[in-house]
Amino acid sequence: MEATIALDEILSALSHALDITEGQPRGHAIRTAMITTRIGELLKLPDEERERLYYATLLKDAGCSANAVRVYKVFAWDDLITKRQVKLANWSNPIESVRFALEHMMPGSSLIQKLIHAIKETGGSPGVMDEVTLVRCTQGAQIARYIGFDEQVAKAIEYLDEHWDGKGSPYKLKGEQIPMLARILCMAQTMEVFAATFGVDATYEMLDKRCGRWFDPNLVKVAYEFKNDTEFWRCHAEHLANPTCEILRSEFSRQVSASDLDRICEAFAMIVDAKSSFTAEHSRRVAQYAVQIAQAFGWDESQVQFIYRAGLLHDIGKLGVSNTILEKPGRLTDEEFQQVRNHPRYSYEILRQVKAFEWLAEVAGAHHERLDGRGYWQGLNAEQLTMEMRILAVADVFDALSAERPYRPALPLSEVFTIMEREVGSALDGSCVSALRELYPFEESLALAA
Repeated sequence: MEATIALDEILSALSHALDITEGQPRGHAIRTAMITTRIGELLKLPDEERERLYYATLLKDAGCSANAVRVYKVFAWDDLITKRQVKLANWSNPIESVRFALEHMMPGSSLIQKLIHAIKETGGSPGVMDEVTLVRCTQGAQIARYIGFDEQVAKAIEYLDEHWDGKGSPYKLKGEQIPMLARILCMAQTMEVFAATFGVDATYEMLDKRCGRWFDPNLVKVAYEFKNDTEFWRCHAEHLANPTCEILRSEFSRQVSASDLDRICEAFAMIVDAKSSFTAEHSRRVAQYAVQIAQAFGWDESQVQFIYRAGLLHDIGKLGVSNTILEKPGRLTDEEFQQVRNHPRYSYEILRQVKAFEWLAEVAGAHHERLDGRGYWQGLNAEQLTMEMRILAVADVFDALSAERPYRPALPLSEVFTIMEREVGSALDGSCVSALRELYPFEESLALAA
């Protein structure tokens, strides 16, 4: 019998992946939920509104990977660092926004080089912030809808960066045009970032400066009601130091069905694949190939469903890899490749926080292991690699070779299998490669990367 999974448990765990792709310390979304929950209680919001606010908080950065390529290209620098730093800047102030751009664009370059690059990438338009925010917020809202949340949750995410004075982004909504849940979320996430970076006193100094500008003045007053709650902020600091500890038990927990769980996994596969222009649909294709191999082996429905979810989520740790690496057209340096080698470990660490995903985390985290023990990140060998792990590894290599990459075009299918068969016994399981070979004979012309 399949283990049951609570909605809040899986979204809390997977929110760690959203944190790292937004450049935030892991647990950022959960700590923000701690703040939004407190505000919702103080406002005496109805239960259904507090539930919507809670889940909107966990999913607030669901669209953050969709603008990663654009942020990387505009700043010609690490998108993770840029995103982290912009949350500390008053980007709605034109002067501070320009200062931020010049400080963070193309580090080490001259002012002239930065200006030339900025004009080339933006066409001289001052609306770049609106552009990247629109992509993030609309995609995040779509992810929430795909999972099954209602419009109030979706709109809280979509209007997350609108400001009380109408100078936010991307729609320039003002005052009460902004839904209450979005107003709370905007203030709470900014409070969390400042508290994590500078401490509680600096957080309230920021609130004072941005009251009536970024934030609804009435919400700022509510935030002051727990400024001196030392236990509250102690819990915040404790979770910052240990993001796997539990600080918030949701009163809105409910079990997810098998079909709902599949949709959540599919949604997060979309988030992962949006991170790079060269990984579109990668996770879905890997899941598809893994399912086909499993079915060729005669696996039952529950086993096939398991490998499908593992395929969808295997690369979730890649959200923590900078686009300066993912989009690099040339060969990676040793240091850059080490960062890439970390991503299956990140996948394992994120997924294992879901109790029912303990085995899935093991399988997903092993997709770059080899039979000869020379893979990464654990260096597992043939005796340690289960058939689930072997299937996923073969499916991943098959898609990597047959899809376009930054450093080369997609390879012909005949060449794909020539390379894979050369690796049979040392890296790849021969029975899995043979199963794929039967499914995709050379003579077929497959648009695998389409």
